[in-house]
Amino acid sequence: MTASHIHHRRAVLGGGAALGLAALGGCATTAPAPAPTPSAPTFRSRPQLGRLDARPDRIMDITVCLRPFRPAGPRLDAETVGDKLVAHNYGHGGSGWSLAWGSAEIAVRQALGPGYREIAVIGCGALGLTAAVTAQRAGARVTIYAKEVMPDVRSARATGVWSPDSRIALAAAIAPGFPAQWEAMTRRSYQTWLGYLGLPGEPVGFIDRYMLWDDDVVGRRDPIGFAHLDRRLAGLAPATVAVPAGEHPFRQRSVRRVALPLFNIHALGRLLLGEFLQAGGRLEMAEFHTPADLARLKEKAVVNCTGYGARTLWKDETLVPVRGQIAWLTPQPEVTYGVNYQGVTMLSRRDGVVIQQTGPDDGWGWNDANETPDRAEAEAAVATIASVYG
Repeated sequence: MTASHIHHRRAVLGGGAALGLAALGGCATTAPAPAPTPSAPTFRSRPQLGRLDARPDRIMDITVCLRPFRPAGPRLDAETVGDKLVAHNYGHGGSGWSLAWGSAEIAVRQALGPGYREIAVIGCGALGLTAAVTAQRAGARVTIYAKEVMPDVRSARATGVWSPDSRIALAAAIAPGFPAQWEAMTRRSYQTWLGYLGLPGEPVGFIDRYMLWDDDVVGRRDPIGFAHLDRRLAGLAPATVAVPAGEHPFRQRSVRRVALPLFNIHALGRLLLGEFLQAGGRLEMAEFHTPADLARLKEKAVVNCTGYGARTLWKDETLVPVRGQIAWLTPQPEVTYGVNYQGVTMLSRRDGVVIQQTGPDDGWGWNDANETPDRAEAEAAVATIASVYG
């Protein structure tokens, strides 16, 4: 993709590669129609949008996540290791939460294929929890083996926005059948997540995202060459619309809005783990250093959901880290929307306000394994969001 690639392709998906974030995602925009000419400058909201108190003294935490990117896309094949059948389910880039149910279905089908009804799941993040629940729903007895659980897993540090094609693969490296497989995973996951709307604690909701530009809308550069597949999802999610000048509090000339699913990850993680345990699932703390360590498991079928950890455990050197940092501001309940402006994304969640620097292009964070928080980066991102209010 080049700079001329206009972001109409991201209008459906929003967040991540599609509007700004992936399981931490990258900042992106949509390909809006020309901005309306402002008429009366009066502010008439629907309802009035609360103004974010974006000051560095409100930063309550800074977290960093490494998104596990594979050029060919997620690993979803199966292999035999000793007497174990191992179905792989890792390498989703910034799309882990968004694709979780669809990829779990593929991995679990492979694990159960020979007739096994006792399944081991390695990992307790977004992919591990959904794979375990999926296996239970298929009638299997499941044990999760994990070194860490929520909130200490990497996927707990995601932004939580729906971003199914955020750094999902390289366009030049995917197999011919991958786009169709990705579409099926995405549609399956989307429909499953809709079933979590309205539950106590709001584990899954929708949020209005506002994309802002000072002048004309321009495309976002992609120096890496990621696969952009979201045109396959036309009509799946709410469309992006232009917002007239009097219906928002922002000073920018061009404003677009889209409603996107949002995962309140801490509440969602507790809900999924609770569902797993209530259905008779077992959780054992364990660490594996080589594939041979799986020999000590009693289960013959294993679903490997180790994310970036597979680079070490499975010696998968194709995995590339993509760094993403979040500055967390204290919760502000009257702010019920998100903003994307100049390579920075803000999302207001129940557990805090997420502000992430997503950089000038889609190469931000690429091949950066540094998980040390950067206070200067966090304060700069907060300042950028503060500047959008007129």
